[in-house]
Amino acid sequence: MQRFRLRTLRRTVLLLLTALLAAVVLRWISLERWRWNLTRVETESEPTPTPEPTRPERSPTPTRPPVISGKLESARLFNGITLHATVEPAPGRSASEERVDPESYVLDLKLRARIPAPNKTIDELAKVNPELPRLLPQLAAMITPESPSPWFEELYATKLKALRENLARLDSLLSRHNFYDCQAVLQLKHPQTHRRVLLMQADMDVDADGSDSDRLPISSGVSPNFKPFTSFRWAKKTAAPNPYLPAVEEKLKRYEGESRTATAERKRELKVAISQARDEAETLKRFSFLIGAADPYIVLPGSLSRSGGGKIGDYALVIFGNTIYPAIVGDIGPSNKVGEASLRIAKEINANATPNNRPVSDLKVTYFIFSGTAEPPFGPPDLEKLQVKCEALVKEIGGAGVPLHHWENIIPPPPTPTPTASPPTTPAATAADSPSASPSATVAPTFAFPTPTATTPGIAASPSNAP
Repeated sequence: MQRFRLRTLRRTVLLLLTALLAAVVLRWISLERWRWNLTRVETESEPTPTPEPTRPERSPTPTRPPVISGKLESARLFNGITLHATVEPAPGRSASEERVDPESYVLDLKLRARIPAPNKTIDELAKVNPELPRLLPQLAAMITPESPSPWFEELYATKLKALRENLARLDSLLSRHNFYDCQAVLQLKHPQTHRRVLLMQADMDVDADGSDSDRLPISSGVSPNFKPFTSFRWAKKTAAPNPYLPAVEEKLKRYEGESRTATAERKRELKVAISQARDEAETLKRFSFLIGAADPYIVLPGSLSRSGGGKIGDYALVIFGNTIYPAIVGDIGPSNKVGEASLRIAKEINANATPNNRPVSDLKVTYFIFSGTAEPPFGPPDLEKLQVKCEALVKEIGGAGVPLHHWENIIPPPPTPTPTASPPTTPAATAADSPSASPSATVAPTFAFPTPTATTPGIAASPSNAP
């Protein structure tokens, strides 16, 4: 009898274990099939991207977040954020009950971020760059208790908002580097001249955007985030087509073709993309822009430009080490990031700088923006005019302890046109073809290259600087 009971008990336990194993296997198969189906739906709902030779297209915003699958290391998704990972087990009910309770298996995401205190005094600024008091001898006199700008707090409020919005998307969180990218924002005014200046201490990222077929008709290699536009723009001077226009027109053609057979939901997305591509194509046909690799400019956060901290075209200074670089405000960037300059400035500071390799990672770059000094209408920047204007503005804040850096034009001039043969002279045309009446071409000095300007017969043209 005892043997019978023991045998029955063993069979019962074996049967239960077999049933449990079968349930686990079936559940695993069900989950794998569900994930496979979901991934297939995601793949089928998104268009197949077509590579472009110049810049990757910005496809319409997806209707649902992508599925994160495969083997991922969580720490790589946190962009430099310190990760403390713990598992806290607790006794529960049966597996069948806990499986249907959403609170039984929970991942809590909590990001702790310390908000930095801004530098407010000349001593604090000098800790970052000890050369500042020598480079700008009257800087200390311009700093008052009212100098700290409220925009510093607004900047970190914007950063915190972005963190809250993207907390469920760990790969979209600001990196530690980009969260702590600003050391100070001060609104300064010289006590005698009353010249107002905005001072920022930050790092330096690289902006390689922009294109101008009038000055540089051949495109070069670009970064994955390259855009052929800058906020600083002017009407084209020649009929030379923008080298990035064909890629935009091809993208527009592809979107329009896809729209003919797309679903209603996809058509709504494509409508926005088509409108954007048309605007880009029209803009490239009508305007020229700064060139990141050739023009010395800085980038302002969008929120700062809207709050009056600086406008496109304002003159500026970039100070690193013991050098002062003249610049202009040439582009507008994201509102939650600070510290960006053109590739031309970046390479002057660090020869190893590239669109993907910042020249300065520490918060040791000082930016001065002379608010309200822009001089529209804009045109190809004149380096000599930039030098003169920045030197005059520096004098209005007490002068500089060293000469300002002098930028040289690095864009080669256009090829000289081949001369054409003159028609034979006839007696009737002798008077009209005299040297004083013959058409000629003179050169107007500009930032980029000498632009030929036709002159009226008999009237000599005077050189003029482009705005």
